[in-house]
Amino acid sequence: MQVIGIGASGAKDLAAPVLALIERADLLVGSDRHLSYFPEQVGQRLRLISFPTTLERLQLERQQHPQQQIVILASGDPLFFGLGRLLLLHFAADELVFHPHPSSVQLAFSRLKVPWQDAQLISLHGRSLENLRPALQQGAEKIAVLTDAENTPQAIAELLLSLAASYQLWVCENLGAEAERVRSFSATAALTQTFDPLNLVILLRQAEASVPDLSKLPSFGLADELFLSFRDRPGLITKREIRTLILAELALRPQQVVWDVGAGTGSVSIEMARLQPTAEIYAIEKTAAGAALIQQNCERLSVQTVKLVHQAAPEALATLPDPDRIFIGGSGGCLSNILLASSQRLQPDGLIVLALATLEHLNTVLTWRQQHIPDWQHRLLQAQLSRSTAVANLTRWMPLNPVTLVILSPQSL
Repeated sequence: MQVIGIGASGAKDLAAPVLALIERADLLVGSDRHLSYFPEQVGQRLRLISFPTTLERLQLERQQHPQQQIVILASGDPLFFGLGRLLLLHFAADELVFHPHPSSVQLAFSRLKVPWQDAQLISLHGRSLENLRPALQQGAEKIAVLTDAENTPQAIAELLLSLAASYQLWVCENLGAEAERVRSFSATAALTQTFDPLNLVILLRQAEASVPDLSKLPSFGLADELFLSFRDRPGLITKREIRTLILAELALRPQQVVWDVGAGTGSVSIEMARLQPTAEIYAIEKTAAGAALIQQNCERLSVQTVKLVHQAAPEALATLPDPDRIFIGGSGGCLSNILLASSQRLQPDGLIVLALATLEHLNTVLTWRQQHIPDWQHRLLQAQLSRSTAVANLTRWMPLNPVTLVILSPQSL
């Protein structure tokens, strides 16, 4: 059986070999819309109204006429939230040949001229609108939403407003057809619009344009949302609750030299600089994206004492002054070498604090300590925290990733 993806433009966008398959079909299966694109096709036709009914007919045809050429028409890419998945549940893979057409999501992002390899794809077709809520609460930057008669663009707009989620809402109708229309709305404006049933929604998170009111910020424990983060990994930031624990364990004092190794977005460096303005804070970050974020976040939060070191550790540490405190939040695969350089340069009354998210890294640190600095004191603190999150009109816990803090010092702790 040939399963052919087709767009809203019908037959005109199909390649000649694919059109030939349809013309030679003994049985052509599809919706009324898909079948209407081929009025001159002479084979039998089967309207796809109910999949169970259509499935029974297809299985009967395969049994009675195994040599019959069957062509099934489907929207876009049949294996993208499409008919292909259901067919594979009932027919062997070697009985099916797929001919994908660009999916509606591909067409939508191409119309918006937005790369979409990092987009979240959510189908609400025959599903609950609640499936969209987690992505919005987590601040996903790009979301493609497949709609249906109940989960309409207006329903999505209502959910955005209920969550106070800041997204630009694009409604893409009849993609690939002459009646194609792609429009952008605020969530409020979308409530009063009407849309063609053949649509999907693209949600693009809007960056905060305003600078935070610095006079209202706490001394430490800044909200995660105040920091610009990685576009493709918005959750990759040391969370507020973990930052407060790190600051407590570092026990910073005025005029100390502090290394922040693997500084990422700069959230810990900025917290340290705001807490101890006279300290020398060195944010060591090897990636260009991270270095740019550190600069932007320092400017955004009016922090001028963080010194950015755009270089990989441990090489970047050689030219820095000897530290009183070291925080290691990222290692880039060089954890043992970073620990060696840090232990050799740390002041006699200094501290090293590491934040570790994996058992393997924890094992590396403890094994390395035992082998290289067995006389040093160490202490562990594991944080397993959860935040409350709304579920409809109820509340549940959403756990943060567990983090283990390792505190090392040549002095007693």
